[in-house]
Amino acid sequence: MTIQDLYQRKLVSAADAVRQQVRDGDMIIVPTGVGEPPTLLTALSEQRRDFRDVKVAQILAMRKYAYIDPETVGHVRHVALFFGGATRAGGQAGWIDFIPNYFSEIPALIERGQVPAEVVFTMASPMDAHGYFALSLGADYTMAAVAKARAVVLEVNPNVPFAYGACHVHVSQVAALVENDAPVMEVGLPKIGPVQESIGRYVAELIDDGSTLQIGYGGIPDAVVMQLTGKHDLGIHTEMIGDGILTLVESGAVTNRRKNYLPGKSVATFALGSNRLYRYMDRNPSLEMHPVNFTNDPALAGLNDNLVAINATMQIDLLGQCGSESLGYAPYSGTGGQSDFVRAANRSRGGKAFIVLPSTAKGDTISRIVPSLSPGTHVSTSKNDINYVVTEYGVAQLRGKSAKQRARELIAIAHPDFRAELTEQAKRANLL
Repeated sequence: MTIQDLYQRKLVSAADAVRQQVRDGDMIIVPTGVGEPPTLLTALSEQRRDFRDVKVAQILAMRKYAYIDPETVGHVRHVALFFGGATRAGGQAGWIDFIPNYFSEIPALIERGQVPAEVVFTMASPMDAHGYFALSLGADYTMAAVAKARAVVLEVNPNVPFAYGACHVHVSQVAALVENDAPVMEVGLPKIGPVQESIGRYVAELIDDGSTLQIGYGGIPDAVVMQLTGKHDLGIHTEMIGDGILTLVESGAVTNRRKNYLPGKSVATFALGSNRLYRYMDRNPSLEMHPVNFTNDPALAGLNDNLVAINATMQIDLLGQCGSESLGYAPYSGTGGQSDFVRAANRSRGGKAFIVLPSTAKGDTISRIVPSLSPGTHVSTSKNDINYVVTEYGVAQLRGKSAKQRARELIAIAHPDFRAELTEQAKRANLL
């Protein structure tokens, strides 16, 4: 039997794939972001009342499918590994579950059975001549789930790029195939304002030619990117590849020439951007997509000399603890890869880890630099890991500093309206 014969034997409708492959009590693993398969998840939504206790685990759901429904959580329930717009309200109301995690360790949780993985639903590129599909939009933890699952179901789409790296699945590993030719979801760059631009300038000034970059998602990280187009011989070892990185590539700033770990290659684990980005990824020998336990492992990522990690937080206390994923008790996002890459940059020879944030929120009425984190705040990155903190008022360098020195550094980059109050609060806490 040829691989084409095998493909045709496994090709079914989305409704049949769901009906035949999903069982009561299953955990369905879905990749990050735009790697989610819309046809399959729509079919699951339509049949959700036919199941009992099925769960769908995913980082960053992009669409609010009908199964994300408080009335049917006994049938199919979303389990967030990271909250986004589609799932945040349900997480805050308590009917969407949440599994705390480091992004780099989700594959290990799956491999050890701590997070079950009976079924995989994922987008995939068309099959190549050797019978392989690329899970290029989200290799992340999905590759670990493919190795563990009872049933792997691919939504094959000609608009999904065939990328290189450890992101391939053979047709013999697949239980069912569904076809869909709709465009891959596009995600635009965040809005960049004057505050973001100011923070971006401070960070860009501290990035040397030849550095290897990890860039998180958000207005401030992208503001940094936009000011790096004049740099030379930058490298990429990141979790997310987006249009900001593509801009650096097209400007000539990224060559990967001076990377000492995987030289010549940009490395990422998921993609989030425009159709232009997805086309750039297709059969591009300068780019590899790998599982997240490869890209985000601090010991591996830290093998890159001069690794620069740029990530955002929502609140930071005077010791340097970062609350990047909740508003008090209310969950907002998740740890993601922030801690992974902060630690990787700290391990890297010449590495620099940046945490970036505007100094205030709510129209300058609230300081984001605080004496202590708001009650219930989820600590994303510890005081022991933080190095550079940047607001629109400057740069605080914390690693190796005492508690008193940290408090002074952070107060100096707080909004001027809050510095006196922060100083008094720090004195009452015996930090000054």
